[in-house]
Amino acid sequence: MTEHLIEKYLISISKSEVAETTKRFFKTGKGDYSQHDIFLGIKVPEIRKAVKKFESTPLSEIERLLKSKYHEIRLFALLYMVTNFSKSNKYEQENIYKTYLKNIEYVNNWDLVDSSAHYIVGAYLHNKNKELIYKLARSSYMWKRRIAIVSTYYFIKQGEFDDTFEIAKILLDDEEDLIHKAVGWMLREVGKKDESKEKAFLNTHYQKMPRVMLRYAIERFSKEERKAYLQGLILKHEA
Repeated sequence: MTEHLIEKYLISISKSEVAETTKRFFKTGKGDYSQHDIFLGIKVPEIRKAVKKFESTPLSEIERLLKSKYHEIRLFALLYMVTNFSKSNKYEQENIYKTYLKNIEYVNNWDLVDSSAHYIVGAYLHNKNKELIYKLARSSYMWKRRIAIVSTYYFIKQGEFDDTFEIAKILLDDEEDLIHKAVGWMLREVGKKDESKEKAFLNTHYQKMPRVMLRYAIERFSKEERKAYLQGLILKHEA
């Protein structure tokens, strides 16, 4: 199945009313992070159904779709890659990983990052040299930085937190709200596995953390604990 036929199919199931709602959700106004993104109007469940429908498509065709100007077509390509990565052999996984990195500039919105980075980059780099994600974390390109921290979600699921903490430290002074949210989210995920380790990290760094990052990180804490962190006071029994 060629890229053109898949694109034609996806356009055929798009809905203008969904596109209007999606544009508001993703902030496409002047100066917003999705200002230049173009939405067809396809809900995620429909995109996932399309991935199954075209499951035998060669990776080379998927790569072309990843370069699409349409947001949902890029999401289709990424979800296809995620689905196939999980059931591929090591050689095929490496090809998917390299294709992802080769086209990383098209992974350029938070949902595109969050639905793919840990499933592909994180999964591939697990038990390998992770220098790449540290390089991404220091990139001037916001989405590469988000890919870096979200990729560590795979490691968190394995009970491994060191890379999450190190990337988080690199991003503590980041100026972007979407990075603050991603770091806070990953710290919260660490806490689901080991709350004591999350708190140990927070107790060292919370006073330097952007407010949004901290709020995301402590979301699951008790009301008293959240208040203590937000007011700059660590509870005595955690000091």
